[in-house]
Amino acid sequence: MKKILIILAVIIASFQTSAQYRNKDGNRIGISAGISQMTLLSSNFKAKPEMGFMGGLSVRGNYYNDFSMTYGMQFINNSFSLETLSKLGKKEDVKYTVSGVQVRLVLSYNIVEDYFAVDFGPVLQVNGKLKVQSGKEDNLLTGTLLKTEDIVDVTTINGNLYFGITAGSKVVKAVIFYQYGMNNFMNKLNKDDDLKALNGGNKFKGNIGLLGGQILISL
Repeated sequence: MKKILIILAVIIASFQTSAQYRNKDGNRIGISAGISQMTLLSSNFKAKPEMGFMGGLSVRGNYYNDFSMTYGMQFINNSFSLETLSKLGKKEDVKYTVSGVQVRLVLSYNIVEDYFAVDFGPVLQVNGKLKVQSGKEDNLLTGTLLKTEDIVDVTTINGNLYFGITAGSKVVKAVIFYQYGMNNFMNKLNKDDDLKALNGGNKFKGNIGLLGGQILISL
């Protein structure tokens, strides 16, 4: 985590310094925060989105003609739920939470300069293990012999695609975005043959789906 912060700081500083020599100085540091809804796109489990939050820093600068570019880092605390069976055989949704950091490099097309832009690009996500809702660790995931706590060791380095819209004034903007996970978020579980057996012999497969809305304040 510390290495990521240092690398990002160097990138932002370099980007901001070089930007001062451009003819169009539209480079600004931004602080953003907001809510998110994450779900797990998987044929293995019945998933539902849950509320979470994200926030961080970014630098947006002119790139070429009507295009600008954003370097940014966000801390995330996102959640989703999976359908399970309790010890009494009752169906109930159990919440999972994932925390970590995202580093993104997003290209923006400025439809109205400084006021409205369409954003797209890659996101690197580094996260820890899933955290299961307290008291529900022994529930069985529907359609499997897996306990909820059996699938917490997910992939820690993930790549997402970012699609978003940024609109507002020069100082305050609203950001609405969607991220799709390109890699298998649950692939690390496939290294354990015992877990695959409890999953009916099926390979674990799941992708991140993340919808978010934030307020961005430019300094």
